[in-house]
Amino acid sequence: MGASVVVTGANRGIGLETALQLAAAGYDVIGTARSRDKARALLDAAAARGLALRSVLLDVADAASTERGFAEIAELTGGGPWAVVNNAGFAQAGAIADVDDAAVREQLEVNLVAPARIARLVLPAMRERGEGRIVNVSSIAGRLSLPLLGWYCASKHGLEAMTDALRMEVARYGVKVVLVEPGSFATGIWEGARYPDQADDGEYAAAYRQARTSTARLTPFMPSPSWVARTVRLALASPLPLARYLVGLDAVGGVVAEWLAPTLITDRVKELVAGVR
Repeated sequence: MGASVVVTGANRGIGLETALQLAAAGYDVIGTARSRDKARALLDAAAARGLALRSVLLDVADAASTERGFAEIAELTGGGPWAVVNNAGFAQAGAIADVDDAAVREQLEVNLVAPARIARLVLPAMRERGEGRIVNVSSIAGRLSLPLLGWYCASKHGLEAMTDALRMEVARYGVKVVLVEPGSFATGIWEGARYPDQADDGEYAAAYRQARTSTARLTPFMPSPSWVARTVRLALASPLPLARYLVGLDAVGGVVAEWLAPTLITDRVKELVAGVR
């Protein structure tokens, strides 16, 4: 069996496709999920493709649950995994004025604090072994900010800053840290996105309705998350992985536009698209 890789949030979307592709490539995959039903969805999907992998229950937003889960993973892998793919996360829509402190903390806890916590748990074994990989799944939202998605973008901006620092801190131990930055893919994350209480009758109600309608209309045309999973697989297989992998034409185009166009122009375009102008 190949090197062990943990994939968090492995029951759907990018996490599911990544776990399956890595298992097909010969890795010893351990997918995490928050419930037995979600873990069963992962195992059933693997069985349908004739693949073998394992699952561990943990909630990345809960420190004690994460510590217990990674203690179990350490036993399964003889000390700790060779790699971890921090994929678990969720999307939250809402104007800055509409999102309360509790919702902000939850967004940052899952998308930013949890990957850092997991890195702390797996790094001791990686340092001792003199090698390892940490792949953090970010988003194009980690490169640019959008109206009504400020806190989601903030969580991904923070993840990118933390990952950059971590990459430099652990390089001398032979541990390589990678960012994967997908654009829009058919993962289901936006269909299940959370909206604030004011979404139906507040100042931005029309913009929220537009966002929901646009998501429903565009989702069938979004590319498969298999492209993101393939990128993760390439990052794990490469002896010298890139620091960042942009995935998707919209991701590349968005970054180029942000670089080249004046902020006044990009602000107006984003405002019009989001329906806040």
